Amino acid sequence: MNRSSRTELGDFLRSRRRQLDPSDLGVPVSGSRRTPGLRREEVALLSGVSHTWYTWLEQGRDIRPSRQVVDAVARTLRMSPAEHRYVLRLAGLAAAPATDGGNGRLPAHAQRLLDALGDSPAYVITHDWSIVGWNAAYERFYPGVATAVPADRNLLWVVFTDAYVRELLGDWTTDSRRFLTQFRAEVGGRVHDAAVVDLVDRLQQASEHFRAGWASHDVDQFSSSERRFEHPGVGSLLLEHHQLTLADSPDLHLVVYTAVPGSDSATRLARLSSG
Repeated sequence: MNRSSRTELGDFLRSRRRQLDPSDLGVPVSGSRRTPGLRREEVALLSGVSHTWYTWLEQGRDIRPSRQVVDAVARTLRMSPAEHRYVLRLAGLAAAPATDGGNGRLPAHAQRLLDALGDSPAYVITHDWSIVGWNAAYERFYPGVATAVPADRNLLWVVFTDAYVRELLGDWTTDSRRFLTQFRAEVGGRVHDAAVVDLVDRLQQASEHFRAGWASHDVDQFSSSERRFEHPGVGSLLLEHHQLTLADSPDLHLVVYTAVPGSDSATRLARLSSG
């Protein structure tokens, strides 16, 4: 674990510990507490580790926790599956996301795949969510993707800073928070990468909503599900949101929006394409 990962792991464990109600875990509470949640010694006791060792873990000391110990702490802190995977990655106990070298170029065959998706808006992102390719349907869905400068052509950046995207998302407050928590889970042990650090720094300066969400250390896993959008040209769109990894370029992720069966979204997407 490098220093950045150790620091993030300590901050994350502390944030989870403070969110728990001691009574929910059978911990007796007497008198008042200066801070909410469990105490460090209580986490250590419930996890079967020493108080000193757990304190060092939260402090970001250069120690090497085992998988068994991290699993025990995750159970004590009642982590979700996404949170559990996140701490394993930070602790260096899970494979880091594969990388294609970060050259930012989309293979020609991937662009052909995007184009073959027809009326379904689709784009490709890298590990730091830079958008490196898209089809015509996505450009009609979000015209700003073609005009943005490369530094700003990033999914998380546009979600938090682009007024058009703010109106496009059906519930911006909820949707933007979901994007943030999924981004944090996906970058995991690469949260210290220069591109990620630069993006986070810029967003913290640009968006108070992002700043508060990032400070929470919340993470969540991506799941394919229905999303509602409000497009200025064709109105409400109910779309299924899918994300796939390209087998021969594992650092690239294909994101596709397809019309929900039984809705009129397919007709609206076709109208958007013909317009």
